[in-house]
Amino acid sequence: TKLKISALIEAEKHLFARGLTSIVDAGLDVSDIQLIDSLHKSGTLSIRVVAMASGTHPNLDSTFAIGPFVTDRLIARSLKFYMDGSLGSRGAALLEPYTDRPDHKGFIFQDPDVFYNDLTRADELGFQVATHCIGDSAVRNVLNIYNDILGGHNDKRWRIEHAQIIAPEDFTLFENIIPSIQPTHATSDMYWAEDRIGKERMKGAYAYKDLLNIYGKVALGTDFPVEQVNPFLTFYAAAIRKDTDGYPEGGFQIENVLSREETLKGMTIWAAYSNFEENEKGSIEVGKLADFTMLNQDIMTIDGANIPTTKATATYINGEKVY
Repeated sequence: TKLKISALIEAEKHLFARGLTSIVDAGLDVSDIQLIDSLHKSGTLSIRVVAMASGTHPNLDSTFAIGPFVTDRLIARSLKFYMDGSLGSRGAALLEPYTDRPDHKGFIFQDPDVFYNDLTRADELGFQVATHCIGDSAVRNVLNIYNDILGGHNDKRWRIEHAQIIAPEDFTLFENIIPSIQPTHATSDMYWAEDRIGKERMKGAYAYKDLLNIYGKVALGTDFPVEQVNPFLTFYAAAIRKDTDGYPEGGFQIENVLSREETLKGMTIWAAYSNFEENEKGSIEVGKLADFTMLNQDIMTIDGANIPTTKATATYINGEKVY
C-alpha cells in the first residue's frame, strides 16, 4: 500500500503539470477505490477522480454490495467491462475476418448471459456502465445489449469506450449511448489500421464526427497509460488529425475532424456530462467548482502545428493553486 500511495502522489504531480484537474480511471479494484477515497479524506491527494470499478467477479460483487457513491473529490458510480481486445494485436472482435488474417475475427471476452445479468443488476442499482469495444462486432454486441436493458432511455449515461470500428448500419444505435473516444488512437493506428481491416471498413473507423452528429456529444480522453498523459496531444489529434511530424499532409480521414470548439467541449463540458458532472464542472461559470488551467498559448487560435507544444502554466482545483 505504501508503494501505491507514493505512486498516486507522484502521478498526481504529473497530471497537475499537464493541466489536468480531474481524471477518469477505468477499471479499478474496490480496494484501490477505497484507498483513493481515504487519501482524499486525509488531504494527501487532491485531484478529482472518477473511479470505474472493474467489471470482473469477485470485484463486481463487492462493488454491488457497496453501491454507487460520490464524495466531493471522488465519483464511484461506474463499472468498466471489456468486450474485446485491441486492433494492433488482432484481438478486436470483427464481424468479418481480418483483411491481413482471413481465418481470424478476434475475440469476444464476455459470456453473453453473465454480461447481461451483470448489466441488469448494474441498471437496478443505478450504476453507469462503460464497456471497452474496439471492433465492429464488439460495438454491435454491446449497443444491442445496452439498448435492450435501457429500453430507449439513457439517464444512466451508459457509454462505449473507444468505439473504434463501427459497421455503417450501427451508427444510429449510438443515438442513446455516449461515445467515449480517445483521438490519439486515430493518429497512432493510422499507419497500419487499413492493413488490418481494409479500405471499406476504415470508413466507419475513428469516425469521431459521425459519432458526434449521432449522439450530439463526444467525451474525449487521452487513454493514458496506453497513450501519453498530455491532453494537448489529444486536442491536436482530434482537431488536426495528424501526427506530431505533420503527417499526413491533409490530415488522416479529415472528414472526421472535430472543430477546435467541439474538441474543447469534448475535453471539458461533454466529458463532465459523461460523468454526471456538468453542473459542477466542465466550464468556468458562477456557482461551479473553480477547477481551471492556465495555458501558455491560445489553443483555439494558434497555428494547428503548434498545438502539441502547449504547456500548462498553472492548474487550480477548488480555487487552490496546485501547480
